[in-house]
Amino acid sequence: MAKQIPIADLSRTSTWVKYRKGLCNDCYGTCCTMPVEVRIDDLIRMGLVDEFEREEPAKKIAKRLDKAGLIEHFNFKNEIYTLQRKSNGDCQYLHPSTRLCTIYDKRPNTCRNHPQVGPRPGYCAYRPRS
Repeated sequence: MAKQIPIADLSRTSTWVKYRKGLCNDCYGTCCTMPVEVRIDDLIRMGLVDEFEREEPAKKIAKRLDKAGLIEHFNFKNEIYTLQRKSNGDCQYLHPSTRLCTIYDKRPNTCRNHPQVGPRPGYCAYRPRS
């Protein structure tokens, strides 16, 4: 009989499970409900900002992205943008039924480096798909 993996509570990192290869295969994508912080390189890779805009003031880029509903916050001091999420808390790039990233090849570094970085490095908020 296969070992049962506990279900994690996103808000309680003590319940998160140690990440292992293959864990994402049947996960609900709980990590895709956490805020995603990105930088200009991520925005360019994602196609939200053109390369020529790199020289524009970050505040101007943030204003445009906010107006377009693409970011929910901008940290002026560190020039970090937080991507807008759907009303249910999901990342705007998370497919609602497959629970897979729709921009996987262009995903931000925050996502590329999870769970090595994040609230509890090496652990994830695993929840099996129903």
